[in-house]
Amino acid sequence: MTATDDKTDLRVYLQDARDAQLWQLDGLSEYDLRRPLTPTGTNLLGLVKHLTGAEALYLGDTFGRPFPEPTPLWFTGDTEPNGDLWARADESTEEIVGRYRRVWVHSDATVESLPLDATGRLPFGSRPEQTLHRVLVHLIAESHRHVGHADLVRELVDGAVGQRPDGVNTAEGDADWWRAHHDRVERAARKACGLT
Repeated sequence: MTATDDKTDLRVYLQDARDAQLWQLDGLSEYDLRRPLTPTGTNLLGLVKHLTGAEALYLGDTFGRPFPEPTPLWFTGDTEPNGDLWARADESTEEIVGRYRRVWVHSDATVESLPLDATGRLPFGSRPEQTLHRVLVHLIAESHRHVGHADLVRELVDGAVGQRPDGVNTAEGDADWWRAHHDRVERAARKACGLT
């Protein structure tokens, strides 16, 4: 039996979400990275921008280690509502992705320097005092939630699916197989509702 290290396990899951989020950007045009694909404006580059701010807050400010670069968060009043969920025309992809990668280094240094039971203070909420362990669990859940959003948005852009570029976590099938699967699901939905 192999001994596990809880902190290492948590960092692995966080890094997995980070990597999955960025692969969703691979090979797309500037427009496809930025265009809103849901009624609420969800877009790939905005998700990266949002997660940058979340990490800067949760693994920076919360533990008295502010990230030294600006990371607007709508709930702090530094930007408009949802201003952290889309990229302005004057913000380059390189700038947003670079900041995300730099916040990883800053966040990882926080995790490395503190025990999991270290207590930090969030600037909001009914329970502002949180342990590093709880913050990491929250950030992992938040990051993977947005990876799911990115997965759907990427599929809408060009049909690419899965959490990783090799698609190993999705069913095998070519375009014809997926079309037949889609139609099968549609028929089942209609039948269950009594629709013809």
